Amino acid sequence: MFYWVMKTIFIGPIVRLLFRPWIKGLDNVPAEGPAILASNHMSFSDSIFLPVAVTRPVVFLAKAEYFAGKGIKGRLTAAFFRMTNQLPMDRSGGSASANSLLAGADALAQGGLLGIYPEGTRSPDGRLYRGKTGVAKLALRTGVPVIPVAMIGTDKVQPIGRRIPNIRRVGTIIGKPLDFSRYEGLAEDRFVQRAVTDEIMYEIMRLSGQEYVDVYASTVKAQLAARKAGKTGRTAQQQRARDAVRLSPEQAGQTDQAGTGAGGKAPGAITEIGGAPPAGQAPRPPEQDPGRTPEM
Repeated sequence: MFYWVMKTIFIGPIVRLLFRPWIKGLDNVPAEGPAILASNHMSFSDSIFLPVAVTRPVVFLAKAEYFAGKGIKGRLTAAFFRMTNQLPMDRSGGSASANSLLAGADALAQGGLLGIYPEGTRSPDGRLYRGKTGVAKLALRTGVPVIPVAMIGTDKVQPIGRRIPNIRRVGTIIGKPLDFSRYEGLAEDRFVQRAVTDEIMYEIMRLSGQEYVDVYASTVKAQLAARKAGKTGRTAQQQRARDAVRLSPEQAGQTDQAGTGAGGKAPGAITEIGGAPPAGQAPRPPEQDPGRTPEM
């Protein structure tokens, strides 16, 4: 009920008014029955624009961190995600990720549409990154078709780190369903899972026109974060080095009221060779030539 109210009365009309979303290939989404919507992921708002574009309700696998927030804000965020048909997806791998996929399989078993982002996280630079095999595992185990989806322009509306979206038009392109029944009985074959995932990513790339990078987006994000942290560390280290060589007033010697520093000479004063010594200072004896006999 909450999902219908938000989509039909509140969020849907606002999105259509402000962002004027366009859509191609809507007839590729079946009117009934289970299917997986596999989309590229460029913005947090993808999970808003895609459900608005599709007439049927869409259940999304969203990262588990959205459901584990602390404080009032964290609890409100978790409640919103649950009421908008989103399921927590643990991306740490192993049994935790497997349990998250089971929740998605349950949604498909009930005849629903399941939305999933095969990249596993938002693209850090607008390119399409290597897909994770979770989408293939779901498709192979349930036997449902996979519908490739390309979100267009959402990274310009709400780039990573931006809370208030820019007002501009966005689009959704929905491709023809992909059938993987030819792999029946091979659901646990890792090579088949990779082949199915790559086929899905190829169709998303073809629809979106994005440059494809055969590396996980999470790996690139980790490298960027490490590089940023290293740069920050080097900057702090350089500042400490500069502070270490900077002389304190006690080390440099303070000038007196007359403007003279340590040693009684004013800065820039000319030293006269052989001239009279400063007041209060005894004259130095002349240096003797080592090979000369002193005069008696």
